[in-house]
Amino acid sequence: METLLTWTIAGAVLGFFSIRYWIANRRKEAEARAASERGPLFSDGPNAQHPLIHADACIGCGGCVTVCPEGDVLALVNGKATIVNGHKCIGHGLCAEECPVGAITMVMARPGATADTPRLSGEHETSVPNLFIAGELGGLALIKNAVNQGRECVDAIASRMNELRKNSSDSLVFDVIIVGAGPAGISASLRAFELGLKSLTLEREDIGGTVSKYPRQKLVMTSPVEFPGYGKFRQMQLSKEELLAFWDKIMKRADLNIRTMEGVEAVNRNDDGLFQVRTSASEYRSRTVILALGRMGTPRRLGIKGEDLSHVYYRLIEADHYRGKNMLVVGGGDSAIEAAMGLALQEGNRVTLSYRRGEFSRLKDRNAKRIHEHLQQGRIEVLFNSMPVEFRSGSVLIDCSGETRQIENDFVWIFAGGSSPTGFLKACGIEFGDPSNGRSEVVCG
Repeated sequence: METLLTWTIAGAVLGFFSIRYWIANRRKEAEARAASERGPLFSDGPNAQHPLIHADACIGCGGCVTVCPEGDVLALVNGKATIVNGHKCIGHGLCAEECPVGAITMVMARPGATADTPRLSGEHETSVPNLFIAGELGGLALIKNAVNQGRECVDAIASRMNELRKNSSDSLVFDVIIVGAGPAGISASLRAFELGLKSLTLEREDIGGTVSKYPRQKLVMTSPVEFPGYGKFRQMQLSKEELLAFWDKIMKRADLNIRTMEGVEAVNRNDDGLFQVRTSASEYRSRTVILALGRMGTPRRLGIKGEDLSHVYYRLIEADHYRGKNMLVVGGGDSAIEAAMGLALQEGNRVTLSYRRGEFSRLKDRNAKRIHEHLQQGRIEVLFNSMPVEFRSGSVLIDCSGETRQIENDFVWIFAGGSSPTGFLKACGIEFGDPSNGRSEVVCG
């Protein structure tokens, strides 16, 4: 009798936890299905590198779901990993690295999404021979990807250099000219120095590229990467300041030929196979060229009255310079959210965020959580379904769901994206899109 009672109690306890686990699992799966249905409302899906899940090989361990830094990109549905929020994926590739059975391959987006992306080979070479692209301009986000691609481009160039030098022995010709001194450009410059290539790096602004313009203490890296001249860098989280300091440290070890404040205006391939690179200050010739530019280009303007006033900006460098003021941030992406939160931390600031849609849809997971906390604490006022219609000295007019509202204002920051350098690339002779199937596998690393 006692044995029966013991087994009954054990069965009841086991049943309780089994049912509880089953209910929680069903709830998670229902949420995943709902997220998958909402995804297409926000976008047409991934527009760059993203995971391709081979369902027949997936064992449903869930490792890929938990490792993703962006939160709810993946979920388990019917015991298989499934993309539920593809628009949030920015190509970390950690899911593919985590999968114990190799059921995930990192691929590029479908043809329609890559129509504005340069056509690249597996070595990151464009349709113009010996003209390469590294970094986000090729369709991949993340500093890790840019660093890897900068290194890989130079490795490809080095493998061809003996043949290229036969065609021209002119000592005034560079082996490689690198356009841009951001993550990809710095990586390429360091690798060229390592391999003994004669290189020149041209940067229209300061070393660091877009990273140097990020708000203070912005996290810019969330996974390890291998830097030329240093080796494997294993720190999991790195702020803007830490990364710039690290770059400065390793660049001091190398005699890099970097010229800042010299923007490139044109890149042309001559009949002799050499490139003519024209800048705002001079002209150079090179056997190869790496374009390590960002995608943003010139900040996009709203085209409304008062946008030329001196208190309207398109980039926030140091949030702590602004205190006790009325702030307006326009936009709903990560840059806008981070700027608004940075300004809200400063004493006495009253921050309003204007977003043209009814909800945030493409935020990184950590930003989505933080902005929710800021809203709950009343540190930021968000005006959804709104758009500024006029900037004035001391105020701004905003259309809020068809009703015009005037609010006090001292400073405005606009984060509406930027005009991509597509025209410049086409002038170089670079072809866009994928003539085959628009999907190519890439190596994670």
